[in-house]
Amino acid sequence: MIAAGIIFCVVYFVGKRSFRTIVQRLFGLVFERLLRDKYSENLMELWSAVRRTSVLKILEISLRAEEGKIIQRPLGSSKPMPHYDTLMFVAGQMARLPKEGTIPVDMKVTLGAKAEKPLQIDIPLMISGMSYGLGLSEEAKRALARASKQMGTATNSGEGPFLPEERNEAGKFIWQISRSTWGRSPEGIAAADMLEVQMGQGARMGYYSKEPSKVKGKAQKLMGISPVESVITSAVIPGIQTPWDWSNYVSDLRTEAAGKPIAIKIMATGGLERDLAVCLEADFDVIVIDGAQGAASGASPMICDDMGIPSLLALVRAERFLREQGARKEVSLVVSGGYSTPAECLKAIALGADAIYLGTVPIFALVHNQIQKILPWEPLTQLIWYDSPYKQRLDISLATKSVANVLKSMALEMEEGVRALGKTSLSELGPNDLVALDEWTAKVTGVKRAYPWED
Repeated sequence: MIAAGIIFCVVYFVGKRSFRTIVQRLFGLVFERLLRDKYSENLMELWSAVRRTSVLKILEISLRAEEGKIIQRPLGSSKPMPHYDTLMFVAGQMARLPKEGTIPVDMKVTLGAKAEKPLQIDIPLMISGMSYGLGLSEEAKRALARASKQMGTATNSGEGPFLPEERNEAGKFIWQISRSTWGRSPEGIAAADMLEVQMGQGARMGYYSKEPSKVKGKAQKLMGISPVESVITSAVIPGIQTPWDWSNYVSDLRTEAAGKPIAIKIMATGGLERDLAVCLEADFDVIVIDGAQGAASGASPMICDDMGIPSLLALVRAERFLREQGARKEVSLVVSGGYSTPAECLKAIALGADAIYLGTVPIFALVHNQIQKILPWEPLTQLIWYDSPYKQRLDISLATKSVANVLKSMALEMEEGVRALGKTSLSELGPNDLVALDEWTAKVTGVKRAYPWED
């Protein structure tokens, strides 16, 4: 706005013709300099470096050089990873007829069916764990909770402290038991419809520390730490010293759970089947697999880019292992990490997922129609982070409407997809509703190739 005002004033007082002449001369001087300076003295040297590396890598070199600390990149990896683009649906047409638009589609999902009090949601899309205090503001958490209630789905607390206002706004509420001192909060456990033990996620693993200056005020008090204490997330859930401790841990937690399902959330790694075997032995009701595309409010670039495996591979391997162990009907499978379109979510369900966690989608929906409050001087997420000076600018009612609209739109598009397949329920979907566009995808997923002949 300021720049536009300056330009307007220059044009007004100097005159359009004179202004064009000034701009033309400036551009002439700039390009003359660029085209004559030696390469070592030329600003275009940066362009060469960017082509060889990337703007992101150069930025992160500078951030490391600034303070000599581990840098925290928000919103996950930008690294291209194999996803769902090379899978296509097999639409109903002649041999199998599609369904009319008036035919209802059963989108309901039950998680933790073997528990006394399974979690039932109206759509297979849930709001992922995004922590209050360590990540999001109270305003953002309340908007997410309110939107999830409107859509009949669940919202996840994330690894922050228990926020009563979030629970009051939510319908179905998942309390995440994190690796922190407040993780096993009696209030959070009592208020939840499902418990989720967080051992890892796609963009964060192991020990984590946040400076006390980053978490002040209400969140710091709810965490039960002093103003000068660093926020610590241990590498392992307290009480777990060996893989054989998990069974006793889950058994003890069931007493507090009072019949509610108990989930485990893990990062999908190359040793996924080994980790899943421990999950089954410990008797978890729900397994949440976060692929390498998973994000966080802040995680080191190495954790984001170079640990874990892509979400597609994680889902296929997890579903196959559970089926081979005869546990597929007993244990629910939830996936997350990089899901941003209705088609990706529906393809995941066809490959065996029961539900999908969404994180980045609701984050950007939160700030929809409110970007003018922050741009162009700050990134959009400054409207929702807890440690942002701009967080109170977020209109909760408007943010709620936007998030609910995103979930509604995605669910409706998924319903349309189910009808196009000639089906009326999510439970009817399977790998036969997909074809692969290349040999690698066909081999990995086990679905048929779009080209049936041999090479």
